[in-house]
Amino acid sequence: MDSNCPADSKYVAALHGLKKDDRLRFLKRRAGIDFVSNDYLALASAPRMKKAVLAALESGTAIGAGGSRLLRGNCEEHERLEEEAAKFFGAETALFFGGGYVANFAVLTTLPQRGDLLVLDSLVHASIHEGARAGRADFRIAAHNDPQSVENTIREWRANGGVGRIWIVVESLYSMDGDFAPLEELIAISDRHDSFLMVDEAHATGVYGEQGRGLTAPYERRENLLAIHTCGKGLGVAGALVTSPRVLRDFMVNRCRPFIFATAPSPLMAVAVREALLILQEEPDLQRRLTELVAFAHGEIRTRGLRSDSSSQIVPYIVGENARAMLLASSLQARGFDIRGIRPPTVPPGTARLRISLTLNVGRDDVCAMLDALSEETRELEKRGWSR
Repeated sequence: MDSNCPADSKYVAALHGLKKDDRLRFLKRRAGIDFVSNDYLALASAPRMKKAVLAALESGTAIGAGGSRLLRGNCEEHERLEEEAAKFFGAETALFFGGGYVANFAVLTTLPQRGDLLVLDSLVHASIHEGARAGRADFRIAAHNDPQSVENTIREWRANGGVGRIWIVVESLYSMDGDFAPLEELIAISDRHDSFLMVDEAHATGVYGEQGRGLTAPYERRENLLAIHTCGKGLGVAGALVTSPRVLRDFMVNRCRPFIFATAPSPLMAVAVREALLILQEEPDLQRRLTELVAFAHGEIRTRGLRSDSSSQIVPYIVGENARAMLLASSLQARGFDIRGIRPPTVPPGTARLRISLTLNVGRDDVCAMLDALSEETRELEKRGWSR
């Protein structure tokens, strides 16, 4: 199509605007030492995972489901995974979706009803914001990790005549800041206001809790708790499991359009997720090793005088300006470290950063070498007039 065609002009203008603001994105292949992925336990390419998938193929497991779950796409592999996942996480039921984004969107466009209220932490995943905007319920944004802000939002809504059910929606571990939600306080608020608490465990599943069950594990089986356990991060595969009371699962099977009208996830993915859950139970050394690596890395960060407010495997290195963040990321990539810059709208304006991810794909020597390079490249930029 002619690039001068009026129909293209708005897209061209938008792309030029992104480039001018140092926010133009493009796809880049993986290269260098992994400090960017969410493959926290290095399960994505683990021999045991490959063996399980190959065995399933050899035994006749289909690659594709061939239809939606309510038609011919409901496979034994899906049902076995959901049964075992519910038992593993300590929930009444589990429902398997194709990914974390669609799971969040599906829940929030199905369960909260017209007249209900969603109270979202300001830093929850984009999929949660999208689901809230597309759903039937009203929604409000609460200050990040501020239980009093959640409480005040609920009280104000009630005072203004709100009479429906309240849904509090948070992440247990925030994907760009690496900090933890105050779940105990949020549970108490949920109980006081007869609210549901929806917790996105995307970055905690496999990493935190006994055997990697996540940070909601102590609260599972509560009638007012629903958790999203993403399978494409710590579990190394793809998909997402929604754990909930049975009545919520049954409602979604009957009324959730992203579930009803979508082709079911690959049965092979269900097999792989089952294997990942078995690995968590049978190889606790993985979780222990990651915990030790995270503690070591944060100690090295402090030793070098680098600032990070995180204590988790997600280490944000706040830079500020978009261009500076991308220049610093490029410098580190040139030195063999796969680290990417994160810019608005993924993070708030003025907080462009490097999101450093700690996984079992690296060792202590790699961490030290990366932090040395980060210190050196930061100083080099400062010499050129860039300051944090």
